[in-house]
Amino acid sequence: MIKRSLKEIKKMANGFGLDQTYNSLSISGVSIDTRTLCNGNLFIPIIRIDNGHKYVEDAINKGAVASLWQKDQPNPPKGIPIIYVNNTLEALQNLAKAYRNQLNIKVIGVTGSNGKTTTKDMIYSIAATTYKTQKTIGNYNGEYGLPLTLLELEEDTQVAVLEMGMSNLGEIKLLSEIARPDIAIITMIGVSHIATLGSKEAIAKAKLEIIAGLHQSGTLIYYGDEPLLSKGVSGEPKTFRIIKFGESSVNDYYPIKQYVSNDGIHFTSNDSQDYLIPMFGTHNILNALASIAAGNELKIASKDIKNGLQNLTVTEMRMQQIKTKLGCTIINDAWNASPVSMKAAIQTITELTGYKRKILILGDMLELGANEIVYHQEIGNEINHDEINYVFTIGNLSEHISNQLYSKFTSSHVKHFQDKQELINHINNIIEENDLILIKGSRGIKLEEIVEKLI
Repeated sequence: MIKRSLKEIKKMANGFGLDQTYNSLSISGVSIDTRTLCNGNLFIPIIRIDNGHKYVEDAINKGAVASLWQKDQPNPPKGIPIIYVNNTLEALQNLAKAYRNQLNIKVIGVTGSNGKTTTKDMIYSIAATTYKTQKTIGNYNGEYGLPLTLLELEEDTQVAVLEMGMSNLGEIKLLSEIARPDIAIITMIGVSHIATLGSKEAIAKAKLEIIAGLHQSGTLIYYGDEPLLSKGVSGEPKTFRIIKFGESSVNDYYPIKQYVSNDGIHFTSNDSQDYLIPMFGTHNILNALASIAAGNELKIASKDIKNGLQNLTVTEMRMQQIKTKLGCTIINDAWNASPVSMKAAIQTITELTGYKRKILILGDMLELGANEIVYHQEIGNEINHDEINYVFTIGNLSEHISNQLYSKFTSSHVKHFQDKQELINHINNIIEENDLILIKGSRGIKLEEIVEKLI
């Protein structure tokens, strides 16, 4: 993590007004939350729903060495080391950008509508076979999280794998300019955030902003079967290398055969290498191909790339396999949902064999804009009663999934719920040993609460 004197911090954060008697004091790490603050940290009070400035004295009492202070905030505390800044969020970002520039490190930035967290985990697992590697923890992928992740990097870290999330245009550009990736990856373009951005074209434009901070001699790796990305890349002035992955043979990386077992996904790439990913969902082959490309760019040996993928540990709630006390298998994919990822997860369940019955628990897909009902109806239309035994939906929009199924399933095998506890009670009454259960919905639905009650 960052370890610098307050004099250096002031310069890196574009600060001012520090009492010179504090110049030689040193901080170790940065915190924006007094609940997780560690001794020796620099506290940065962020103004969000709550105003972090009211916690500055508490931060000092808990062991912070110093604090930033936004100049327009009244009543700065006396007698403690304070660095004044114009804006504390911008100061956090400036500090992270300056620290990244001081490190001798390869940075890999990952964005996309679907698959960015899994791809981040795959690249981390591959890179860690050869280099000291750190990655974005959890969902720290935005305007606060990415700078904090950078500031947590050890000085001898060789590779950093950073996830970049967004809700609006301009956000990925900011994150890319802070992180300055050597390798930038765009996994896929879907309809997540279409309610905000209005079209897939705008979503593609937002994801392509990752090029803004890409090193001039860096590498862009993107999903080559998406015309909107190819069109956007073709319009960019380029000094960087371009690598494409996808299903079709026009790409630099593509699969030539694949099959699913209870161990995970087996596939062969066009370079005749065989791989095993210990997770479900054949759509994850695309994430693996992007990760393999990144591994090759980092000059990692083929055997280490294979081992990295085979020993993958995924972030929780991403096609996470859990065995219950009753002997059921839950596929916990409750972190988020879009039409693309929902269809892919359901397809995965249909492909898996050796289970007694297959049960879907599906929540709303949010932020889909004017066509949100149609997207949910399409999910219902794709579910086949010959492949799935039960479908239970919860939320408001997901009722449109159930409505498409009543004519295909017997009445007791499809049911919509508004209350999680009612759904949990119902599931507990019907599940049997060796059932396979998929649980998936958007972040706002928090279906992990159902997972917790079933395991």
